[in-house]
Amino acid sequence: MTAQAQHLALNAIHVPPAPSWWPPAPGWWLLAAVALLAAAFACWRIARRRWRRRRWATLFDTTIASAATPVAQVAAMSELLRRGARQVQPSADTLAGDEWLRFLDRGLPQPVFAAGAGALLRDGGYRRALSVAEVEALRVVSRARFLDWMAAR
Repeated sequence: MTAQAQHLALNAIHVPPAPSWWPPAPGWWLLAAVALLAAAFACWRIARRRWRRRRWATLFDTTIASAATPVAQVAAMSELLRRGARQVQPSADTLAGDEWLRFLDRGLPQPVFAAGAGALLRDGGYRRALSVAEVEALRVVSRARFLDWMAAR
């Protein structure tokens, strides 16, 4: 064959066009469906966790607000913390005194209950009068601890 004949023979072969990107192969549809379901499940879990945290916060706030005196508020906080402690350790609600306060501090970066505002839980229910500032400081730390325990369930 001559060079010109070879050139003509090769020109007869055509390269097919590249495949289009649309529509994707069935495997890509399946992967997209799985990714969409995973994202929907993650969003549902986040929304559920937020809803539950709001519900526990509302329970804590209404229980404390319904207590008539500061001493009753301390007692209500203690009761709610014991309810939350049962979620962490079933026998924790039977602890008393300093052992109870150390349990409340477990996992916190600083001792808030044994050596802080939370120490009011030890004897606040037995005092005749409590200052509003002491009870408010206890409410802040107790609410945070209660929500940590209950929202983790």
